[in-house]
This record gives sequence, structure tokens and C-alpha cells, in this order.
Amino acid sequence: MIARVRKSIDEKDQGFTLIELLVVIIIIGILSAIAIPVFLNQRKKAVDASVKSDLRTVANEFETYFTDKQVYPTVAAGTGSITIGAAPDPVTTVKLSPGNIFTPSTTAATGTFCFVISNPNGTATTGFAYDSDDGGVQKDDSCV
Repeated sequence: MIARVRKSIDEKDQGFTLIELLVVIIIIGILSAIAIPVFLNQRKKAVDASVKSDLRTVANEFETYFTDKQVYPTVAAGTGSITIGAAPDPVTTVKLSPGNIFTPSTTAATGTFCFVISNPNGTATTGFAYDSDDGGVQKDDSCV
């Protein structure tokens, strides 16, 4: 063991050259330049998935309310959570995912419902709409 250490000291084995280190740094930089935008895009898609999930949850609560009362509820806009129904009837509170903004439609009295949930961190700048008349989730805010 001591002989091996003495031999490496005598041969002046000093490690990596500057060129080798620069090549490794350039390769790491290229890989990170490819990976970071892909990662950020995946985060936006995850936000969109949470918006669509909240859309379906609120739509199910609207349909449940309609089954009980034979009329769709009127709901105020909000973030964090929304309340469906009013006292003395049973009230359902739907908790929205962080950052999601609920905007109801003014057409609830027509026998259909439509609302928009948006999140500024997602890919859809106007949010996603749920229109019961057009068959569910739409990628726009055309019903408001």
C-alpha cells in the first residue's frame, strides 16, 4: 500500500485535466438545457389535470343537487372551496386544488349548467369549462 502511494507521488499523478473537466461540464449543461423545459411543461400539465379533476367533482355535485331538488344550484365564484346549496337544505362544500379559480355561469336557470375553473399556472390561459349541454369538459371559457 505504501509503495503504491509512493509510486503515485513520484509519477506526479494530479487527477483530471482542465479539458476533461470542461467537457464534463458542457455535457451536464446540455443535458440540463434539455431536461428543465420538459420538467416545467410537465408541471403545467399536472396543474391542468387538477383543474379537470375539480371540474368533474363540481359537476358531480351539481348533478347530485339536481337529482335531489330538480333544479341546478346557483353558486358564487371563489377560490379554495365553493359551497353548493343553501341552508336549511344540506350544504356541500367542494375543496378546490390550490390555485384553482371557480367561475360559475349565469345560465343555470335554463336547465343546464356551465362553469369555468382556471389556474394561471396551467397551459390553458382561459381555463377549462364544464358545459353540461355540450358534453362535458371544454378547453375554453365560452360558457361564461
